[in-house]
Amino acid sequence: MTTLHNILQANSAKQYATNAGTRTHNTLRHIIIDSAHPQGDTELIKRINSTPGLASFFCRNAKTEVPIAGTINNRFISRRIDRMIIDHTNKTIKILDYKTDTTKTAFYTQYVAQINEYTQLLRAIHPTYRINGYILWTHDFSLEKIV
Repeated sequence: MTTLHNILQANSAKQYATNAGTRTHNTLRHIIIDSAHPQGDTELIKRINSTPGLASFFCRNAKTEVPIAGTINNRFISRRIDRMIIDHTNKTIKILDYKTDTTKTAFYTQYVAQINEYTQLLRAIHPTYRINGYILWTHDFSLEKIV
């Protein structure tokens, strides 16, 4: 009985975390910050503006939920980048992935690999661009540069 209870409790916690992550992603996807008319959740906009380097990802030119696919080491990969900014003038690309985990260590290696996959796929499309990848840890609104 205890084992079944533990399994159900773990499944419920996982479902709660998945739902919370989905809500956070959806809310962040709709935020646009410009000097005149910011759009979206005002509390999140305040948190974004108070995190150094983060607000630039929420400009009007930022793309959200950007599909990307390609082959890395003979393996087909299809992903979605949470936020991406391409600056063709300066030949730079910045990507941002949201992570809703309450601890940064549990899946850190997988998250770094994910950002590296994004950059590899983007380099195949834009070989002369400088590409930087970041993680936004939503539990404490810290921005971490990965690449």
